[in-house]
This record gives sequence, C-alpha cells and structure tokens, in this order.
Amino acid sequence: MEAWVSEIPLVVWLAGFLALYMAWGIGANDVANAMGTSVGSGALTLGGAVLVAGVLEFSGAFLAGGHVTDTVRKGMLDMDKVALAPELLVYGMLAALSSAGTLLLLASWKGLPISTTHSIVGAIIGFGSVAFGIEAVAWGKVIQIVLSWITSPLLGGALAFGIFRLIRSLILNQEDPIASARTRGPYFFFVVFFVIGMVTLFKGLKNLHLDFDFATALLLSLGLGALGFAIGSVFVRRVAAQVAAGEDENRRTRGVERIFVVLQILTACAVAFAHGSNDVANSIGPLAAIVNADVGIDMVKQSAVAPWMLALGGVGIVFGLATWGYRVMETIGRKITELTPSRGFAAELAAAMTIIVASRLGIPVSTTHILVGGVLGVGLARGIGALDLRVVGQVFISWVATVPLAALLSIVFFYLLKALLAP
Repeated sequence: MEAWVSEIPLVVWLAGFLALYMAWGIGANDVANAMGTSVGSGALTLGGAVLVAGVLEFSGAFLAGGHVTDTVRKGMLDMDKVALAPELLVYGMLAALSSAGTLLLLASWKGLPISTTHSIVGAIIGFGSVAFGIEAVAWGKVIQIVLSWITSPLLGGALAFGIFRLIRSLILNQEDPIASARTRGPYFFFVVFFVIGMVTLFKGLKNLHLDFDFATALLLSLGLGALGFAIGSVFVRRVAAQVAAGEDENRRTRGVERIFVVLQILTACAVAFAHGSNDVANSIGPLAAIVNADVGIDMVKQSAVAPWMLALGGVGIVFGLATWGYRVMETIGRKITELTPSRGFAAELAAAMTIIVASRLGIPVSTTHILVGGVLGVGLARGIGALDLRVVGQVFISWVATVPLAALLSIVFFYLLKALLAP
C-alpha cells in the first residue's frame, strides 16, 4: 500500500483533492439551484431532493460524463501558445480548481446561485493571461459569456412566463379546473416526456456513444411523448376521481397541483441527469489534464478521463448538495418569489426547453441563469410585486462579479502554487 501511494506524485494528489473541492462546490451551488424550485414549491422535501438529485447527478456524471474532455474548457486559450509551456498549464489548472471551488464556496455560503461554468472559465482567463499572455485568451468567447448574462435569463424567463400563463389560462383559471386538467393534462405529460427525451438523447448521452442526430432524437422523443400522454391520461383520471366535483375550490386546486407535482419532479430529474453528464467536466477536466501530463501523454487539446475521475466528480457533487445545497435552494425556491408546483413546473420545463434550443442553435447559455430566469418569469406572470427585487439584485450582481473574481483568485493561486511546486 505504501509503495503504491509513494508512486503517485504530490501534484496528482493535490489535483484530485482540488477536483473534489470543485465538485463539492458544483453540488452545493449548481445542483442546488436546479432542485430549488422543486423544494420551494413543495413538490419535494429537502431530503427527497438530495436523494433524487444525488442519484441522477451521480448517474449522469459517472455513466455519461465522458471519456474525453477538453483540456481547457470552452476553447478559452490559444492552444498553440499553451503547447510551448505545458508545465504552466498544470499550475494553471490547479489554480483554476482552487479559484472556482473557493468562489463557489463563498457564493453557496451566501446562498447566491452562480454559474459553475463561468467560474471555471473566469479562472482559466485569469491564469491564462499571466501564464501565456493576454493575447492567448479568446476574448471573443469572453464577449459571448457576457452576452449570456442577458440571453440566458431572458430566454428562460420569457418561456417560463408563457408556460405559466398557458397553464393558468387552460386549467387554473377555468370554472372547473379538475375537468380542464382531465382534458388537457395529458398534453402536458406529452410535452414533459418529449423534453426528457430531447434533453437525454440529444444532449445527455453523447458520451455513451448514443449521440443521436437531431432528426433521430426528435423522432424517438416524439415516441416517448406519446408514452407520456398515455401515462398522463391514466394518472390525471385517477386524480380527478379522487377529488369530488362538489368539494370546495381549495381542494380542487390542490388536486390540480398534485398533477404538476409529478410533472415538476419528472422535469427536474431530466435536468439533473443532463447537468451531471455535462458539468462534471468543470471539475474533472483540469484533473484529467494534470494526470495525463504527469504520465507523459500529450494533453494540450483533449485529455482522457478515467472512471475513477468520473466517480470522484460524482461523489463530490452529491456531497456538496447534501451539505450546503439547502442554502441556494432557499434562495431559488423561496426568496425570489413564492412557488407552487404549477409555477415550479413552468420554470423547470422552461429551463429544459431553453437548454435544448440553445444547444441546437449554438447559443452560449448558463443552466443557472436559465433556471433563475424561469423563476423570475413565473413571478412576473403574477406581477412585479410578486418578486423580491432586493434578492434579485443580489443575484444579478453575483453573476456579473463571477468571471472577474474567479480570474483574480486564479492569478493569486497560480503564483502561489507555482512558487510552492516548481522545481
């Protein structure tokens, strides 16, 4: 055992620890905001959200997290310049993990939902500027990220606003909402199963070599939607039968909301699996680059990901969600606006649909920003007074500060780690 341990260099142990630290931050912040609407609306208890998200995030990370990852996320650096001094990339990756993990820890402590992708990208910008020169940074990509601060919440918010207004018009505001739900509810199940198919088949399983083209994913998702319609028809009829027509209005409303509890949980599950499969790379990408560099493999463009790395990322995500996830869940689920299952469902569905559309069009968006935008959208559907503008302002400020703060922290960690580890 001692001989095996001694064969692993200090830099790899340090990278593994920092990757776990970063994954913990992803769980505490990113995953928590994805499940916050479900907790805030009462669709899931806090313990239920941790269990559901934990299983699906880990499954997404381990089963579909990818066997190869970009060495530098989102093409933020000129790799020709990086190739001239690859040892600096090792120090930089350690600094990026330290910076992004620390920023996520601070944001989670304050209950502020920020983008983990923007955290790691900001960190890469920071160490890349001092290690390889400002000209090595892809500033065009930086501009796209800045624009995503606007496009992500706008897309998610507008869609959530429209979905909730549709739910309210077709079901909630009808004279007999149970009868309306019995007629129209199955169509919502169709949409949810269709979206689950698209999120999974078109985006979430590409690393399992099930990377279907858009047309194939669309066809399979339509079939899944038809299955959802059939399941929804049976479920809605049962709920309607349990709520007597002569009962008071509050009971009928609660009966309708029971339908949206199931729909919201299903949508949240799809988002959690897709999130685990995609964003685990934010923590294990730098780890893979460092490990491959240590064993002498060319890691300038892409790095191989071992199963133990995926497991490490998955465990870190689940642990972060279980420990500090409640802080961000509280902000998303309760502090921005009051949520019910139908409102939470509208926000979750809007987020999933926006992710699909943005992926198809190549628009850079943040899952965090989309989800927050969705919550804002359902709040605005009830009027500006339904939003806590003080909390909204704090969230927006944290978004704008994420990239520059991550960059500054990364520069500090880069020089510190280089001084400590350089031969």
